[in-house]
Amino acid sequence: MKQQVLKALANPAQIFHVPYMLALINFFVQFIAFIIIFVLGLVFFNKDVSPLWFLISVIIVHSILAIFSKRDPQLGQIIISKIQLIKLKIPRKLAA
Repeated sequence: MKQQVLKALANPAQIFHVPYMLALINFFVQFIAFIIIFVLGLVFFNKDVSPLWFLISVIIVHSILAIFSKRDPQLGQIIISKIQLIKLKIPRKLAA
């Protein structure tokens, strides 16, 4: 029983070798950035922005996250916990 619990904690759920929450955060940040760039391109420059740039950037950033996640499989939980500490406005000395 303990082995199953430890294995589940040591190996978090992943999407293409990146922790699940980290992959979702990456996708949403990239998607929002693409929407902003697309709207700015239409409004200010009167040009259509190709969605291909969005896909290429998602793949590149996802690959970088996969490399860092291989070194530290708990990277997603570390980032999520840091975000929660920032939301709670805990001082940096305690959040180390």
